[in-house]
Amino acid sequence: MKIAYLPLNMLSRNNRKYFSSDLSLWALIGSNLIMIAWALIEGWSLGVIMWIYWTQSVAIGILWFFKILTLKEFSTKDFKINDRPVAPTTGTKNQTAVFFLLHYGFFHLGYSIFLHTIFKSVNRPPIFLMAGIFLAYQCFSFFYNRKWQQKQKPNIGKMMFFPYARIIPMHITIIAGGFLQEKLGLTFLSNATLVLFMLLKTLADVIMHTVEHRGFADKPKNGK
Repeated sequence: MKIAYLPLNMLSRNNRKYFSSDLSLWALIGSNLIMIAWALIEGWSLGVIMWIYWTQSVAIGILWFFKILTLKEFSTKDFKINDRPVAPTTGTKNQTAVFFLLHYGFFHLGYSIFLHTIFKSVNRPPIFLMAGIFLAYQCFSFFYNRKWQQKQKPNIGKMMFFPYARIIPMHITIIAGGFLQEKLGLTFLSNATLVLFMLLKTLADVIMHTVEHRGFADKPKNGK
């Protein structure tokens, strides 16, 4: 599946207007900066940060399930269930939403077992508080962006796979930061290393939010 890329003229007049007016984008940046500042002040461990990003991933999946489930019109171009093309019906939508929820849920269940094995003892209060912040953001984004999303006719197949494209860079960046910190002996840069990679994770969030805002409509046959 091809993911849309950001154009070189990203800072054109229209894009500057988008960045300045999209409250959901600034809320996303704000929630990430709150976490970074809090992590720096309190000296969070890698385990706490990983668990917080796990809860953010879960929040993304929950709201994405409802985004699929509440679609009014959608395309099923190149989308198959059990190797069979499907029509854009309510049944197809419901089946896709449930499949996504189960697959995404089992993925995160396995991930949680991995985290619990690696980080057996962590400070839980900040995890719960940041989980609430990220869930509140996802709910806000869901309703804030609902109006423009309903004007499009998204491809349900592209929608189903998109959250994975969003969360994978998020986890890769912070895992890489933890690896540099703990495995390569960069303990003297522990805070700086984690903050750097948390900032990279925030950048990945912003990029994927922008891609999502473009929508998942099928491209015209002429490619324009």
